Amino acid sequence: ALTINRIATFRYDKRIVKQIKQGNPNVNILFDDFVTDAISVVDYFKKDKTYKKIYVIGHSQGSLVGLLAAKDRADGFISIAGAGRSIDEVIIEQINRNAPMFIEDTKRVFNVLKEGKTTEEYPPALASIFNIGVQPFIMNWMSYNPQEIIKSLKIPALILNGTKDLQITEEDAKLLKKAQPNAQLSIIENMNHVLFTIEGDSLENYKSYNESIHDVSSELISVLLNFIEPLK
Repeated sequence: ALTINRIATFRYDKRIVKQIKQGNPNVNILFDDFVTDAISVVDYFKKDKTYKKIYVIGHSQGSLVGLLAAKDRADGFISIAGAGRSIDEVIIEQINRNAPMFIEDTKRVFNVLKEGKTTEEYPPALASIFNIGVQPFIMNWMSYNPQEIIKSLKIPALILNGTKDLQITEEDAKLLKKAQPNAQLSIIENMNHVLFTIEGDSLENYKSYNESIHDVSSELISVLLNFIEPLK
């Protein structure tokens, strides 16, 4: 949809995606590596001189990655379903909502990570979050506070979230807006975390994550165009 409106786009997978597909993931990868990659992409296109302006759009985890990459480099930044708090706070909230019996274990592990240490003392049910191999990555990731970073942003910014997002709440978008009052804020009715319009319940919402029959929210496209076009 952006291309149809004469807005060129470049998208790429995080480096870990290719490594996993090749069966050889780098166990030492850090969140900062994702930021380094994004900065390299922005710098590449800035040097190319083909494009008048460079805008960085980051979704979910990519919102923080994009925010760090766009700062002092890009002409505009767009956060889609980006957290307004450090990742430990987000995960604690998610666990409290979906599996409250593990909330104390979750807090305990994060307290250990905040001290720069790792631990193997966590319930098996939390292994997907706290696997010993990913703990250095989480430590690195949770050291960033999105509000503090966006506060110093000096380029046009758009903050987007959907009312049917089960992972990142509207409140996160509002926290980012509060930290950066000059940013535009748009909450899209019935848009979920993977940018589909969902009319039904949570079951339909979760099922949509693995379904290709849905189109990206048309309102999302409109909001993006309305933000970018006047700045071109």
